[in-house]
Amino acid sequence: MASMLGIINLHESEERIRELTLHRSLAAVPFGGRYRLIDFTLSNMVNAGIHNVGVLLSDKYGPLLDHLKNGKEWDLDRRKDGLFLLPPASHHGPSGHTVTGDIPNFLHNLDYINKSRQAYVLISGSNMICNLDYRDVLDYHLAKGADITVVYSETAGLTKSPPYTNVVTDAENRVVDMAVNPRTPKGDKASLNMYIMSKELLVDIVDYCASRGREDFLRDGIIAQLGRLAVYGYPYRGYVGEINSLQNYYKHSMELLNPAVWQELFFKSGLIHTKVKHEAPVRYLDGAVVRNSIIANGCIIEGAVENSILFRGVHVGRGAVVRDSIVMQKSQIGPHVLLQSAILDKDVQVSEGKHLIGDVSYPIVIHKRARL
Repeated sequence: MASMLGIINLHESEERIRELTLHRSLAAVPFGGRYRLIDFTLSNMVNAGIHNVGVLLSDKYGPLLDHLKNGKEWDLDRRKDGLFLLPPASHHGPSGHTVTGDIPNFLHNLDYINKSRQAYVLISGSNMICNLDYRDVLDYHLAKGADITVVYSETAGLTKSPPYTNVVTDAENRVVDMAVNPRTPKGDKASLNMYIMSKELLVDIVDYCASRGREDFLRDGIIAQLGRLAVYGYPYRGYVGEINSLQNYYKHSMELLNPAVWQELFFKSGLIHTKVKHEAPVRYLDGAVVRNSIIANGCIIEGAVENSILFRGVHVGRGAVVRDSIVMQKSQIGPHVLLQSAILDKDVQVSEGKHLIGDVSYPIVIHKRARL
């Protein structure tokens, strides 16, 4: 896979998950106790032998830069190639209109793409949670003689709600139609927003769109040219979760408590890497009760934790009950608190005796650094 350049495109819709993206990009949303969403895409690329990865940044990228730094945890702190954080283009085009698509971001960083030594490009978003071997996708792409290969899935992990791209293929798995957020999808195939093509073709698509005032890579660069290009679909049949809404975030987080899902997602085709933080082991004090939960390092448990995910450094006070909830880094749950079907962002403090109760279909969300 030394012939493959990886590009992580962070031009992603955050409309239905704004509760967790108020101060961060979607790629930087915490997941699974100590990870960020981007860790899955980045780890899949590195595990497949991709050593040159560019991240096309969007706005609110401060937390993401702090997480990625120089890419050391993903073995991307290299003298040649490595991790490149690519700045976004201006929000306003040359005529003063507001830029809504991602083509300007590609165009703004075209020098990086042109100077890369790789012949092929893998372009992916950051919000698909899966453990996928991209080497198989490249082999498939070459065997088909495809111009573009689109990775798709038919699993229940995709809700087929906006943002969603329906994929239609023929008997040879050639893509004959694609539609973004269709009212009536044709079939069950949904794109994972992962595409393989030659670097030369990517540059041509960016130039074609930019020179015609078109700004959307998927709609204008791929879908509009299905008749001209040989676009094939690669079926991925493993576990996949699309984090495109608060409900999906909660659902796929809770599915991690299933050992089979955890095993497949974090170990199937390689380990999922993340930023290393040196924390003490979890301390379980007198009165602690933990059932079917994920507890990260640095936590102190004095109360009860059931069917929940606790990130690093969380303190659950004596007599408190945390049930069916997600509690992010360094949050403090006071004595005799009841927390049920809730999502607490980082550094939240809940004072003694408070009851915060949501529903599994719509969990309550407490914003970062809130004091209750």
